[in-house]
Parts: sequence; structure tokens; C-alpha cells
Amino acid sequence: MSKHGSWSVIFEDKKICKMSGEFGIKDGMNYEFEEAEHDAFWNQAKFSNLHAIQYTNDNTDNDQVEYNDGSQNGIYDESVLGSFNQFIDMFDARHLLGLQGDWDNNNLFDDDGNIIAETTEQKVARLGPRPTSYSSY
Repeated sequence: MSKHGSWSVIFEDKKICKMSGEFGIKDGMNYEFEEAEHDAFWNQAKFSNLHAIQYTNDNTDNDQVEYNDGSQNGIYDESVLGSFNQFIDMFDARHLLGLQGDWDNNNLFDDDGNIIAETTEQKVARLGPRPTSYSSY
């Protein structure tokens, strides 16, 4: 693909990559969605010929779709593929789980490598509240 989007979706890998906001083109954050619970989403007929999407939504140029059959790149068509927000929502839900896991696993250790017990209040005072939402919008 010839353009760099703020988002990339790679269908073969079931991967969504964000390259905007706190993530840049060179350090994008990506997640793979290979769990069985996501199969119905990735196996939709409307995605069957898609290799990748480069999405910007900048109202300046067209977002691009790359096809598996070698067809020329196309334009992302919401009337056919649905709102791109479906991919953003999946990314945001997975990223929130990661942020929560990071918070949960951020522990203090003593000199012997043992976890120092903290109350929830102490952990909140040290780290701030546990993340309860994440939005790319």
C-alpha cells in the first residue's frame, strides 16, 4: 500500500494496529485477535477478499483497501464494510485489558524479591485509579 494510515488492519493476521494518538507510525501498537470468540467477526463474507486496510479518516485523502485477488487498491466503503469504528472498538477493548493488566501487575518488591502487600487505597495513591475505560475517539 502506498499510504500510511492512522490505523492498519491486516486480515490474514487478524491484526489491528493504531499509529496515532500516543502511538506513532514507527511505534504503533498492535493486537492480534486470534481467539475463537473473534472468529465470527473476522470470517464475515464482506471481509473475504480483503488483505489490509490503511485508514486515516482525515477528510483529505481516501482510505485504502488492499485486496487478496490482486485487484487495484480500493477506497474504504462504509456502506459495504461497515463503519471503521468496529475495528477501533475492538482495539480499544483489548488495549483497556492491557492497561488494566499493567496496573494489576505493578507491584512493589522487597530486597528479597517478595511482593510487598498493598491495600487498594495504597496502590491507587501510588499509581492512580485502575483504568476503567480507554477510547481512541
